[in-house]
Amino acid sequence: MTTSTVEAGWPRQIQPAGSSSGKLSRGLFHYILATSWRHQLPLLLLTITVFLLEVVPLELQRRVVNDVVKHRSYGAVVLLCGAYVGAVLLQGSTKLGLNIYRSWVSERAKRDLRRHVCETAGAAGSAALLPEAQGTAVAMIVAEVEPIGGFVGESVSEPLLQAGVLATVIAYIIHLDPWMGMAALALFVPQLVFVPLMQQAMNRRTGARVWLLRQLGAGLIAGGPRQQPCGASDEARIERVFRLDMRIFQLKFTMNFLMNLCSHLQIVAALLLGGWWVLQGQLEIGGVVAFISGIGRLTDPWGDLVNYFRELSVTRVKFELLTDAANRTEGARC
Repeated sequence: MTTSTVEAGWPRQIQPAGSSSGKLSRGLFHYILATSWRHQLPLLLLTITVFLLEVVPLELQRRVVNDVVKHRSYGAVVLLCGAYVGAVLLQGSTKLGLNIYRSWVSERAKRDLRRHVCETAGAAGSAALLPEAQGTAVAMIVAEVEPIGGFVGESVSEPLLQAGVLATVIAYIIHLDPWMGMAALALFVPQLVFVPLMQQAMNRRTGARVWLLRQLGAGLIAGGPRQQPCGASDEARIERVFRLDMRIFQLKFTMNFLMNLCSHLQIVAALLLGGWWVLQGQLEIGGVVAFISGIGRLTDPWGDLVNYFRELSVTRVKFELLTDAANRTEGARC
């Protein structure tokens, strides 16, 4: 193994997947820890900083509105607006650094996986490989490594970031008014029912889609030059992939529609309850504004968290298929 394939910072007891001395790990998170554990720690620190700063703009916004309504000095409003801009810049720059760092970790993993596929397939010799193995190697290099490697950088920091934002904003909303907060959070309950069910249905179809595409690639390589563009079996696989894709899109967009509906119903609940309590003198208008803004900030992290678990399920399936194929190829040459 050349020194160019070994990165500084790898644990000595676990060789990078690009090495030719061992097979790929069967576990997705085992591979993630083996290749990026030293980088996940600073990613976690950046993530915690980002979601802790999430409520600062909300609180400053509430104070600005209340100061304007109470006709306090305009100088105080200017100072609060300056603090708002500073908080946004601080959070935005921290998140920028987090995203760039995560992208670097992901690209590093993609490079490592591609090296491993190239080494195992090249060492076995393309002529010695079965057509199915050749088609699998091509699919892994071109398409399957991309989402797997991309997941490595966000595997730990992404769920922590989105869950942290949710927890921080929810705590702030309850701090503003417990009853209004509980009413809005109650509208999350339906999502806890339909989101997992629809996600499982998409995961099953995604796994079948990946398997069919591999079979299609293997069939095209095994057939060699043909008079007809596609055989009957290839045509059947293409049609099956089309139906699976359409069903996945139907489930995905229906789930997004239901999630958006629940989000708007939360805003309606905030307006109804908050408006009533403002009229009764039990809540300041700035609290209602901050509450509605906070609900808006719940939508994105909740959707991103759902997307994360969707990607986790899909990536785990693809990684298992990749390791099976790569390890079979490596076993065949030994």
